[in-house]
Amino acid sequence: MGRVSFWPIASVVGPIFVRCNGHCNMRSSLRRSVVVWSLLLCVFVSGCRGRRVFVRNSGDAETPAYVPEIPTAQKSRKRMMDRLSGSGSRQSDEISADSGVSGVEPAAVQAEPVPSDRSLKPSTPDIALTGFAAGPAEVSTADSTDSSRSAVSTDPALPAAAEVPAAAEVPAAAEVPAELPSLSLQQVIDSVYRSYPMLQAALLTRNIAAGQQTGALGAFDTKLKGASENGPIGFYETYRQSVGVVKPTYWGGEVFGGYRIGRGEMQPWYGERVTDDGGEFKAGIQLPLARNRTIDDRRAELWKAGLERQLAEPDIQAQLIDFVRSGSYAWWDWVAAGEYHRIATHILELAEDRTERVRSQVDAGFTDPPELTDNLRLVAIRQAKVADTRRKLQQTAAKLSIYLRDASGRPVVPGESQLPRFPALSEEPIQDLSVGVESALARRPELKLLDLVRRQVQIDYSNASNYMQPELNAVLWGSQDVGAPASRKGDKSDLEAEASLLLDVPVERRKARGKMSETQAKLSQLTAKRRLTVDKITVDVQVAHAALVSAREQVQETAEAMKLAEDLAERERQNEEAGLSDMLKVALREQYAVESAEKNVDALQLYFQAMADFRAAVAEDRLAQ
Repeated sequence: MGRVSFWPIASVVGPIFVRCNGHCNMRSSLRRSVVVWSLLLCVFVSGCRGRRVFVRNSGDAETPAYVPEIPTAQKSRKRMMDRLSGSGSRQSDEISADSGVSGVEPAAVQAEPVPSDRSLKPSTPDIALTGFAAGPAEVSTADSTDSSRSAVSTDPALPAAAEVPAAAEVPAAAEVPAELPSLSLQQVIDSVYRSYPMLQAALLTRNIAAGQQTGALGAFDTKLKGASENGPIGFYETYRQSVGVVKPTYWGGEVFGGYRIGRGEMQPWYGERVTDDGGEFKAGIQLPLARNRTIDDRRAELWKAGLERQLAEPDIQAQLIDFVRSGSYAWWDWVAAGEYHRIATHILELAEDRTERVRSQVDAGFTDPPELTDNLRLVAIRQAKVADTRRKLQQTAAKLSIYLRDASGRPVVPGESQLPRFPALSEEPIQDLSVGVESALARRPELKLLDLVRRQVQIDYSNASNYMQPELNAVLWGSQDVGAPASRKGDKSDLEAEASLLLDVPVERRKARGKMSETQAKLSQLTAKRRLTVDKITVDVQVAHAALVSAREQVQETAEAMKLAEDLAERERQNEEAGLSDMLKVALREQYAVESAEKNVDALQLYFQAMADFRAAVAEDRLAQ
């Protein structure tokens, strides 16, 4: 805080008035008034230019030890409850054109990974559906969400108060070269941490909270006061000038000091306004003895603003969890679309490869012409299917680019050459349900949010209890006139001091009682909402765990069905080549194989999306503070 001293002012103003005698005329008095006002203006301008802004680096607020722990809870704010009401469901991906924030570097982050392509090693699948098998092409070593944590290196952290650009430019999608190594889920998650615009916007809530805390500190700013009261016309000509400072203190009182000078013919009943020729210096202190001694409005607002800075962190984490889950869903949608496209392409190649053989057999008279027509029909239908799967592949790649971005933040649309295969299922068992529930209750941001809101309401309760006490203040001050005596008695020349006790008591104290009743009800509300939030978090983990177990079983069963269907289709193709079957049977067997392969893709997609849900339910993603 800037500190203003009145001693240099007095050293300039005092001699001016000491040199003036008691019979100065109106013109000289006006001149003195102009001089004093000029000095006040200079002090004010200097104080404005020399102001220093003080922002605490830490968001931790000193919560008073006397805050009572009420066995009831509080009412939370609407925005937080709106967020809690939808914490268990996946939010839709709504991206507005003006939602991106450019020019802001995200904070350093640390994420706990789920099983991803980064931790997979190549392996030969044991599924016989050659060409369009949706089975795993790689073996995962981390099927459980208890995998080791990895640090995600990002750009430097946001400062405590960063400048936000006035407008954000919408970047164009980055072009991807034709041949690039295959992508992995971890690259998408890293991109979300590093460059996702909505996460960058969420990080700016730290700056908003820091600004609110700085504003709360303004209640303790040093105040400069001054006055020039002149009565040059009338029976009594009076000229009074004063300047002083008041500094509120953190312990509830304030200190003050100043300088004043009074000249002219004062009214007899205002004799205290007269000072000696050099003016009067005065300093004092005010101390609260009952109300405002341990807490007051200024400190309550400052403590709540400090907690508001802490509230920004669980809010950011809640958004990060949803962004990572949405990015994971987009990733597995793209991988599944690639598998569907491979299946459609392979079944088309089988029909095209048969065309020349069947044509030669028809020309030689060994096969009836309808066999060739039927095969050409299959080719046309399967070409249309390939076109449709290619469309879906391109659409899912475009949606994935919302989360997959380059170092400059531009969306990157991945190419078909970067498509990975579904990873194989790990042999390790799925994480135990009780361990997952315990981890979720320790990490989920909703509970942290409610606990911080509770602390804010407890501060309100303490402040309301403070108003139940009487306002009893002790005031001590002393003053000293300098210069030639203003009268022959010299009654202004001695040091003067005074001690006072000031009492102010509202008898009914209804304001304090009403505020206490209100905050107690809020605390009771928060207790109920926290209990419900714990139940919802437990259910979230149970639902995600059940989906994970069921999807894993579906993957295993559909993989076996796919293997059997492809074996039957291959036998039917061999029989057709030997003349023991016809094109209708071959088409049916191949259609069954395609359906089995697509069901296996559906099961794999469901399994890995269930893993993303489980990762979100146990809140593995969080930012380093």
